[in-house]
Amino acid sequence: MGDTKRIEDITRSSHPIPERSEELPYSPAVVISGPVDTIYLSGMTAAPLYHSHPHIREEHFHAPDIETQVRRAMDKIKLILEKEGLTLRHIVKMTKYLTDMRDQEGVSNTMREYLGDWKPASTTICVHCLNQPGARIEIDVTAVRPR
Repeated sequence: MGDTKRIEDITRSSHPIPERSEELPYSPAVVISGPVDTIYLSGMTAAPLYHSHPHIREEHFHAPDIETQVRRAMDKIKLILEKEGLTLRHIVKMTKYLTDMRDQEGVSNTMREYLGDWKPASTTICVHCLNQPGARIEIDVTAVRPR
């Protein structure tokens, strides 16, 4: 046990726009350094990544169609991963929270636009509602960076 590291030594917060980090009460992603770096992204909806807390309704316009909501969430995921020097191919686990399971086909078709033939481990969960009115999907992912 002589080489004990503190959690602060192996974890760090990741913000694609660091100068706006104080606007959020959470990290868009947390990076864990080890044999591989593991990046845990917070759940993303179609709402802007940086927004007021507590929420201001006008900042949270959600398109009515699931495809647009998926694209907006995935664009933010892609932005965060790119900030870390990664691509969507580095995603190893994805969890999708849907308010209506009938949207699953639209979600899958739209995900293919982003992931191509890559199929990370995935879980889809149906929830009663999400934290913003009009939000139909929230996506969180875990990615790894080989050393």
